[in-house]
Amino acid sequence: MISFIISILVLVIGYFVYGTLIEKIFGIKKDRETPAITKQDNVDFMPLPTWKVFLIQFLNIAGLGPIFGAIAGAMFGPSAFLWIVLGTIFAGAVHDYLSGMLSLRHDGLSISEIVGVYLGPYLKQFMRVFTVVLLIFVGTVFLVGPAKIIDGMTNGYLGLWGWVTVILLYYVLSTLLPIDKLISKLYPVFGAAMLFMAIGLFMTLIFGDYQIPELIPENLVNMKSNPDETPLFPILFVTIACGAISGFHATQSPLMSRCLKNEKYGKSVFFGAMVTEGIVALIWAAAAMAFFDNVEGLNSMMAKNGNNAAWAANEISLNMLGAFGGVLAVLGIVAAPITSGDTAFRSARLIVSDIFKYDQKKITKRLYISLPLFAIAFVLTQIDFAIIWRYFAWSNQTLATVVLWMLTAYLILEKKLYWVTLIPAIFMTMVCSTYILIAPEGFKMEHNMAYILGAVVTFLITLIFWLFIIKKKTKKAITTTS
Repeated sequence: MISFIISILVLVIGYFVYGTLIEKIFGIKKDRETPAITKQDNVDFMPLPTWKVFLIQFLNIAGLGPIFGAIAGAMFGPSAFLWIVLGTIFAGAVHDYLSGMLSLRHDGLSISEIVGVYLGPYLKQFMRVFTVVLLIFVGTVFLVGPAKIIDGMTNGYLGLWGWVTVILLYYVLSTLLPIDKLISKLYPVFGAAMLFMAIGLFMTLIFGDYQIPELIPENLVNMKSNPDETPLFPILFVTIACGAISGFHATQSPLMSRCLKNEKYGKSVFFGAMVTEGIVALIWAAAAMAFFDNVEGLNSMMAKNGNNAAWAANEISLNMLGAFGGVLAVLGIVAAPITSGDTAFRSARLIVSDIFKYDQKKITKRLYISLPLFAIAFVLTQIDFAIIWRYFAWSNQTLATVVLWMLTAYLILEKKLYWVTLIPAIFMTMVCSTYILIAPEGFKMEHNMAYILGAVVTFLITLIFWLFIIKKKTKKAITTTS
């Protein structure tokens, strides 16, 4: 319990101390007009109250990540606490804040276009395809997943495909309508529900008869029932993504960069939402370990129920929060993924419109871009959900890694303190390269060989990056001189 409390306090302190440092490194300009003002179109660009922007950003980036990912991560033991805290402060929040603020500085551009500015046209083309595919994956995952949960709750009232159709129709509306018509009205309610659920669990953990494992050296080992198949490094660092660092967030931040009224609110919205998500993930990880008595009990019950995080989340909510928890569970476990799915499609629409510079004021133009995206997602629903999720998990962290390298390039070129993104970029490169070499959906290599090859790949990527930066700085110096 002591480690759990300290972990939450460290996250809060991290927001005020490290968040302020990152804000100073970036250098906000309070008198600079934001895209919400300069490009206001009352569809995607419009100033919204900061509290609404925060709750929308929080729900956009959260979804089921800090719930399902945290429960799955808790199966590794208290090591999950360490990754959530350190990952959130030194990787995730920095990633979210700087990508969001760079989008704001570049007139609300999508992340793929910003990558092109700092890492060149070739990587921009790759990121355009990569991010759109990733977002369609997210939309598909959060189309089928909630439909399955609702179908179970309603005893097959409409059937799985009936609920898929209902959710898809909502996605069409939320993607096409101006952001203040549907999203800005529903999201604060759902966001507040998710926070209240986390607060309720926190209070139950503190005042109830629950034991949370401590963060002590002997507990910092792989506690999964099959540690040889799922090594702590790198599997844990991909399993817990949205509660630590997630590339999906970089696709969502531009949505809110188009609604911020002033740069001074960037820290509370981008850094703050990530820290809040880290706290939520920490609470759910602790609840999973405590509710099932210990990590061993969690692993045992998860194995008996097909490693179904949705089942575990439902059991925890109903038993720890009672009837009220059941209502919050519906809002949190069902509404949260739906609200990430709809903004995934909205982000995909905006990325495509940025690529082709296709004006989005008219709804017919929004429809032309959106319909093919929905059609592709519907086709993908025919594929095994588990397969899509596994590839999404790795590609999501790969996107975060690319964004960290882009942010490092920005900081170097602007002569700012670049170590704050370089270290996380190198670490996540090692995570992603090693994961795809070890994972069942990857090359299934022997672990030691995978670690060696992962280190080689990380070294080569770092070397290529520095050569690129040297070339870019030289070119910039020549251009400035001439």
